[in-house]
Amino acid sequence: MARRVFKLASLTAATTSVYLYVNKFLDPSDFGIVRVSRAIATTAIISYDYLTSLRSVPYGSEEYDFLKSQVHLRSAKRLRELCCANRGTFIKVGQHLGALDYLLPEEYTCTLKVLHSQAPQSTRQEIEQVIREDLGKEVLLLVVKQIFPDFEFMWLVEEAKKNLPLELDFLNEGRNAEKVAHMLKDFDFLKVPRIYWELSTRRVLLMEFMEGGQVNDRAYMKRNGINVNEISRNLGKLYSEMIFVNGFVHCDPHPGNVLVKKCPASGKAHIILLDHGLYQVLSESFRMDYCRLWQALIKADMKRVQKYSQQLGAGDLYPLFACMLTARSWESINRGIDQSPVSASEDMEIRSNAAAYLPQITQLLNNIPRQMLLLLKTNDLLRGIESALHTRASASSFLNMSRCCIRAVSTYQRSKSHSLYRRTQISLTETLSLWQINLYELFLWLKGSHLGNWVIALLSRIHHSTY
Repeated sequence: MARRVFKLASLTAATTSVYLYVNKFLDPSDFGIVRVSRAIATTAIISYDYLTSLRSVPYGSEEYDFLKSQVHLRSAKRLRELCCANRGTFIKVGQHLGALDYLLPEEYTCTLKVLHSQAPQSTRQEIEQVIREDLGKEVLLLVVKQIFPDFEFMWLVEEAKKNLPLELDFLNEGRNAEKVAHMLKDFDFLKVPRIYWELSTRRVLLMEFMEGGQVNDRAYMKRNGINVNEISRNLGKLYSEMIFVNGFVHCDPHPGNVLVKKCPASGKAHIILLDHGLYQVLSESFRMDYCRLWQALIKADMKRVQKYSQQLGAGDLYPLFACMLTARSWESINRGIDQSPVSASEDMEIRSNAAAYLPQITQLLNNIPRQMLLLLKTNDLLRGIESALHTRASASSFLNMSRCCIRAVSTYQRSKSHSLYRRTQISLTETLSLWQINLYELFLWLKGSHLGNWVIALLSRIHHSTY
């Protein structure tokens, strides 16, 4: 078996190399062996460091926790150096990991956050070489799939093939920027850079210069008098509108692409959305199932959670799918994700289970619709921002999601109804549901305000004085 694998791999590698060279896709010096070797070496060093540094130390002791933190930091720095050396896709992965504050140890996220704003720049020759290497990786993955039928990562090839040309087409990026600016024009706090079309081509994009602090920088917001809760709430509104109502979603909201700035004239805080190369267009049927799934999750309606998770391809792994979407434990989902914030113990449970359920997560990612993959990435990045701002799992974010889901489902139902009576009924139900959310939001505001506390105290005194 080993000899067969070696011969097949050797023959395929040789044939692929000749084909790519003859067709001018690959120069002899362009093989990704250096990049691959770096990745393998870094992985080996990190693994060895963890194994040897913690081997003889009692688990759970203060010394163990100290040494583990040191190994985390060394490993994170090695990963950052690997990303900077290999560039391209490695930078993208590093940016994503740097935003996962709720999932990864602090040593990793703090070290990798530098890639959000200080990523190394690539020359055109380096970009073209990455594309050529990606073509070679596609062939390699196909070979691995033939040798090992259980290999479950072919969806990576499909998504890379689809997304890479779009991200490198600057005219497409400019069109996306203008589309989302028009689509969300009613949100006066959103700023999207203007495109100068007369000076732009597929390879050159000239846009308005905008600056501000990164959306996860609490210190910047404090210095500039920007309300953290308002920024978190408004970012949630933007993405709820994009996902549930419009089905046109900016899928790379890492902190380097989302800036905040206080307008000197009006005093309002603006959210600046950058990098419009990667968007996901959601089909109507997918968007409706996704809306109804989130409505079920917010209401803790477990039968509907199962139903719509399975309609989205989760199958029997629907509990895991719900946990991945919400980054909450199954117990919290059953209780209601809007009922309580994420506790330290639940946070630790999520972090530990992420590694334990890796095979099931891999299977799930291979089964769900491709539209869901970029949404999961977007969810991760937004959750990382909320975690950095200490606004994660706030009631206001779920209320905004509920509003958008109600509006989206009602609009869809009206479009499918040919009866005036039925359309009127749908509109009345929609209005009533939105008013219920508004009243609940008012109740929460009163409950947390000085006026609300005064009213509650007054009512309590009146109640006791009658007895």
